[in-house]
Amino acid sequence: MSEGDALHRAARRLQVLVGEQLAVEAVHPRARATGVAERLDGRVLESVEARGKNILLRFEGGRVLRSHLRMNGSWRVVPVAAETPGVPWLVFSGRERKAVLRGGSVLELTDRATRRLGPDILADPPDLTAMIARLRATGQRREVGEALLDQQLVAGIGNVWRAEALWEVRLSPWRRLAETTDAELESVLAAAARMMQLSLAGGRHDRRVYRRAGRPCPRCGTPVESRGHGDGNRMAYWCPNCQAQACSPPRPA
Repeated sequence: MSEGDALHRAARRLQVLVGEQLAVEAVHPRARATGVAERLDGRVLESVEARGKNILLRFEGGRVLRSHLRMNGSWRVVPVAAETPGVPWLVFSGRERKAVLRGGSVLELTDRATRRLGPDILADPPDLTAMIARLRATGQRREVGEALLDQQLVAGIGNVWRAEALWEVRLSPWRRLAETTDAELESVLAAAARMMQLSLAGGRHDRRVYRRAGRPCPRCGTPVESRGHGDGNRMAYWCPNCQAQACSPPRPA
């Protein structure tokens, strides 16, 4: 699933169309069925912003398109005369450029879903105090790694940055919130924000544990482990030696 930094990069690319009257075409049958193209065609795009894992495109007349990219969606901006092979979901054509949406099956003409989101990890500056308050307001038996992916608590963190930030501060994804101090929560949130800002700025982050199961931890040499985590069974990656654990992950039956 696209993470917050990828959505912010996409929103930046789309800025070139702000202020233009756009021709909107829904190519994919499922996109046509939403009726989005007909209601936005010919309107001026007034702003684009990323919020958590969503992109909000605001058009004249108060219409807002929410785009969520799911696992494989993408927004590309290309010259207006460029070919668009395949079956994209949407095409927004301006004077010189056009934006092409592929995949990303969530299209809604409302930002209602984003009103329930927690504070954005890529806000400038991120409101770590508000994030910790939300983490404390949820069930304290929840594990830290699972809670960090809850977009109603903290918006924008995905599986990559969850794994990398927890490794950075030596905190186990299996630690329960009740067994985690506010200082530890602040450290992992700050690490995630720092890494994601670096990625957004085009910097490189060498992955330490994400998708490195069985390979040695760069810090202590212990083989990295992985296991499905939480109700969504998202894959957790961690070093069982140097990421302190107050409780052990459940073992398969």
